[in-house]
Amino acid sequence: MKKLVLAYSGGLDTSYCVKYLSENGYEVHAVSVNTGGFSEDELAAMEEKAHKLGAASVVSIDAQQTYYEKVIKYLLFGNVLKNNTYPLSVSAERIVQATELIKYAKNIGAQYIAHGSTGAGNDQVRFDTIFQVMAPEIEVITPIRDHQLSRQEEVAYLEGKGIKMEWTKAKYSINKGLWGTSVGGDETLTSHLALPEEAYPNQLIKNDPEKISIGFEGGEPVSLNGKTMDPVQLIKSLEKMASGYAIGRDIHVGDTIIGIKGRVGFEAAAPLLLIKAHHLLEKHVLSKWQQHHKEYLSSQYGMLLHEGQYLDPFMRNAESFLEDTQNNVNGTVYVTLHPYRFTLDGITSENDLMHPEFGSYGEMNSGWSAAEAKGFIKINAQAQKIQHNVNPVTI
Repeated sequence: MKKLVLAYSGGLDTSYCVKYLSENGYEVHAVSVNTGGFSEDELAAMEEKAHKLGAASVVSIDAQQTYYEKVIKYLLFGNVLKNNTYPLSVSAERIVQATELIKYAKNIGAQYIAHGSTGAGNDQVRFDTIFQVMAPEIEVITPIRDHQLSRQEEVAYLEGKGIKMEWTKAKYSINKGLWGTSVGGDETLTSHLALPEEAYPNQLIKNDPEKISIGFEGGEPVSLNGKTMDPVQLIKSLEKMASGYAIGRDIHVGDTIIGIKGRVGFEAAAPLLLIKAHHLLEKHVLSKWQQHHKEYLSSQYGMLLHEGQYLDPFMRNAESFLEDTQNNVNGTVYVTLHPYRFTLDGITSENDLMHPEFGSYGEMNSGWSAAEAKGFIKINAQAQKIQHNVNPVTI
């Protein structure tokens, strides 16, 4: 038997892979990597299903803390929103899942590793890139992609093998994780249709505004409403608190790795709240040049992560820079939750650079005289005066 590790989610594609591969000479070890998307009951049901399908073993790896430490933390430090919209919920997960899978495969001496991606999406690139870089000696097997299987063909194969399970296709595909939930449906395959209310996993059940506070130390979230929590616990608690307001919904439109435009809905209350709160705190405590350079570096970091380039050395360089900028990102951000939205009310921080003893914007100057202001303005305008004198421009 050829030992193989399969990235297993319990859905139709990976269930087909378990059966097909076990029927074709592979010793299938089904491995799910939990990045925040599975409950204990769901994990138990997945394990039972995999054994019925012929898996030699079923393992669940809890990678939530790893996910935060290796990826989410830096997305937060960088205030990363792809195309100023999307917190990279799914693409960030796939990187962690791929690295955990390949480490497990190496630990058990597997010669093969498999996943259920099709040939029409980003995930195939992310998985294969990580696998090839970390373990080029392990062969990658992709039955769904290689055989270009339709959903109906997969169901027919399983039924032909005596596997009778409920495979009714949900109207909307949901991918839930610690850093947000993606939502796909017929509407996201168009350019003009919005997702309906019922497509989103959380519905509006709270209408009265609620004030909350989020504490940060070194750029990391450490408290919610004054209660100290580890970041993973805080993300979950904040998501639960804000999801009742149906906060964090949007549709992301972007360029896929394979060169086509893609559109996906998402719901990410906690990620958007944390990113916006963190960004506001940074506006108060970082210099303008720190903020300027962080902006383009963070955008590059998010793009390469999205494209599966996590193992490029630049990513470690960027992480070092981002982490170094967080030394003074300490304080509390005050937020008000409303139905479908939130407002950032303000911050308190010992590192706040908005300091009245140096002046109040638009009101008074206490750090310089009027004559000094005039001299500064004259020198500041000098380069433009020379340029306009030599090369006059008519406006």
